[in-house]
Amino acid sequence: MATATTARAALFVLVVLSLGLLGVLLGPFASAFFIAAVLAGAVHPWMEGLSRRLGGRRRVAAAVLLVGLFVVVLVPLAWLGSVLVRQLIGAVNWVREALQRVGLPGLVYYLPGWARPLAESAIAGLPHGLEELQSFAAREGGRAAAAVGGILGFAGSFLFQTAMFLIAFFFFLVDGPRLVAWGNAVLPLNRGQLYELLGDFRQVTVSVLLSTLATAGVQTVLALVGYLVAGVPNAVFFAFVTFVLGLVPAVGASVVVVALGVLQYVTGHTLAGIGLVLYGLLVVGMMDNVVKPLLMRGRLAIHGAVIFFSLLGGLAAFGPVGLAAGPLVVAFFIAAVRMYGRDFGRN
Repeated sequence: MATATTARAALFVLVVLSLGLLGVLLGPFASAFFIAAVLAGAVHPWMEGLSRRLGGRRRVAAAVLLVGLFVVVLVPLAWLGSVLVRQLIGAVNWVREALQRVGLPGLVYYLPGWARPLAESAIAGLPHGLEELQSFAAREGGRAAAAVGGILGFAGSFLFQTAMFLIAFFFFLVDGPRLVAWGNAVLPLNRGQLYELLGDFRQVTVSVLLSTLATAGVQTVLALVGYLVAGVPNAVFFAFVTFVLGLVPAVGASVVVVALGVLQYVTGHTLAGIGLVLYGLLVVGMMDNVVKPLLMRGRLAIHGAVIFFSLLGGLAAFGPVGLAAGPLVVAFFIAAVRMYGRDFGRN
């Protein structure tokens, strides 16, 4: 007969082993499940309100939200993907032709006076020299365009992950409350602490993630208008690049707008280039100081430096899904420390 200590140790080993096997089992779908769980938590109030209006029919309410997500988000993303593949080749060719026409020294000449020494130092420090870099850009431009076809090889994997995301999202909407109640009952935490932890997660999701996405989205729409007015070719592709860089702290969407304005200027479109540079600095760049504070007002406040490093760290550790995982890791730490201090700190 095993002693109580031996039985407890054996059971602990079995729990750890089962968690490891569960991680291996769910590993291929981890990103899809994680994004589905975060999004389901973000729209939880909508789900509960819609379920009450439908007489408690949670499956119907979840199906309505799922269809809404598909129509509002996934269909436009699919369209955008098809447009980006077509415009990528044109964008690469346009940038390559601009570099071949004026070269990097020509671009540096049109930079503001304070920025020229920095750019010249960066070019001088290139390991292979300026001439080789320009020939490399001209040589690799065609290869970059030809490599677009390789992107299509990921289509099958993307569609599969999307299907897993939709299934998991529906499951979390319908059975999420029961899953949380089960976790609250079986996890070795005080009653209610799991709800508090998930509540902090949701606050971070809304205040940080959605505000970041919404700010980048507003900046992208404004930038796209500027691209169309200034006659920037392949405007949809560059709008996508603007959105991606708008998510990166300390870079921002205005960097792309200003760079394209400089390219327009040096390729002979003087008024369009100057206007686009001013538009990027005064309109697109200022949106980050207007939209994000409005969306984060009254919500969980995290210092901007913490958000900066959590987003960068999340991107480095987890890839694109790190934009969500980074701030949530920080939220987990803050919530755990606060609960510990409240329950045990004064004992």
